[in-house]
Amino acid sequence: MKIDPQIPSSVRELAAVLSQPKAMRRGSVSERTMKCGKASCPCQQDPKARHGPYYSLTRPMAGKTQSRYLSPEQAELAREQIEQGHKFRERVEQYREACERWADAQLESSRAASPEAAEKGGSKPTSKRQSSRKSKPS
Repeated sequence: MKIDPQIPSSVRELAAVLSQPKAMRRGSVSERTMKCGKASCPCQQDPKARHGPYYSLTRPMAGKTQSRYLSPEQAELAREQIEQGHKFRERVEQYREACERWADAQLESSRAASPEAAEKGGSKPTSKRQSSRKSKPS
């Protein structure tokens, strides 16, 4: 069985894209406004007067959820890193699918090369089946 050593261009292109390192992360960035503890502050009554916005990054870390506050600039950067993480996972899946198509093509080409080996059937039984023994009621 001879396997074609040529790597498909789709696999090569996806591998080249994946080989370019980029900062990425998992998680999410949330934006919120908050009330303060002063009873006389307008934020207590008017939602538009609340303090903030405050940004936080939430991500999984060692089986737990970890959050931290971010500046507006950091929040924008974290959003970009999260988007890069999504794109990376999509590209890894595309790469896996391209490799699987390549592997299927190799199987098909080896099947075409030896059609008798690809026939269904299997080996013939070497011994006769024994009938099942039923126990006698006591």
